[in-house]
Amino acid sequence: MEMQGSRALAITQQQAWDALNNPDVLKVCIPGCDKVEPTGDNQYAVGVAVKIGPVSAKFNGKITLSDINPPNSYTITFDGQGGAAGFGKGNSQVRLSPPEEGQGCVLSYSVHASVGGKIAQMGQRLIDGVAKSMAEDFFKRFDEEMQRQHPGAYAAAAPAPAAAPGPGTGGGVPAWAWVAGAVVVLAAIWLLR
Repeated sequence: MEMQGSRALAITQQQAWDALNNPDVLKVCIPGCDKVEPTGDNQYAVGVAVKIGPVSAKFNGKITLSDINPPNSYTITFDGQGGAAGFGKGNSQVRLSPPEEGQGCVLSYSVHASVGGKIAQMGQRLIDGVAKSMAEDFFKRFDEEMQRQHPGAYAAAAPAPAAAPGPGTGGGVPAWAWVAGAVVVLAAIWLLR
């Protein structure tokens, strides 16, 4: 199973990098997460509760960071067990880069994962739907946390007040400034799958 995407963030590349590497931020932002704890150099233990269709389970797993190039990119390898519900393992590449124009940064990710057990029997559509929903929930939580921690970045990214839009123009949509933990969030999502 594969998932990829990118998001524009209002915060700087360094702020995004710091948030991606902060277990406290990730724990707050990952839906159902009750644990993100360092276990060694670039290694973390993660605990996440998830429900996919009629299957509810608590997944415990480990995440290892490699190919670390601060504040630009790294690879996350993950392996999680959910008892009778199943298992998930795989990797995710995460990259932070400057935007083509404006301020902030862009977070890009790709995830490759495999799953087994009852979760795998739920059907790809259901699993993909839950994974996408969890990713969006993570990004919303991350955005809220980054707005709390870096209000100035969001004030600078907000569109300037304008008169009512004229015909054929769209209303201003603020940059989706969430960040980071997409990496761990996506890893956690795949642990659930």
